Amino acid sequence: MDDDIKKLKEDEPTVADFAAEETTPDTADGPNMAWVPGLVLIAIGTFFLFNQLTGFQLNNWWAFFILIPAFGSLGNFMRAYKKDGRLSNEARGSLIGSLILFFITAVFIFGWSWGTIWPVFLIIGGIGALLSGLFN
Repeated sequence: MDDDIKKLKEDEPTVADFAAEETTPDTADGPNMAWVPGLVLIAIGTFFLFNQLTGFQLNNWWAFFILIPAFGSLGNFMRAYKKDGRLSNEARGSLIGSLILFFITAVFIFGWSWGTIWPVFLIIGGIGALLSGLFN
């Protein structure tokens, strides 16, 4: 019986085994996204250079800040889709949320009238319901 206990203790994982597992990088979420800030800086610099060279004036430039959570939601959509391999509830919610934020940004940037454009929100909601019915 003592031999059985000794064998079980030898086979039992240690704290070091669990620590080694936790420190290994998890690449299941996809590629490293460290390039995104660089791309954002290039886009901002290009926009300001375009303004300086052409005299183009954008009055609602602050609306671009709405794109920060929009791209975050789009990233959540891609992560959830890759994780599940299908259009899950989490992926669908992130996709619809990002579409709404992209559309709100477009309304402010292009100066569209909310009174004219509001049916697009119904269309986006319909897309969400359609995806829910097709992929659930």
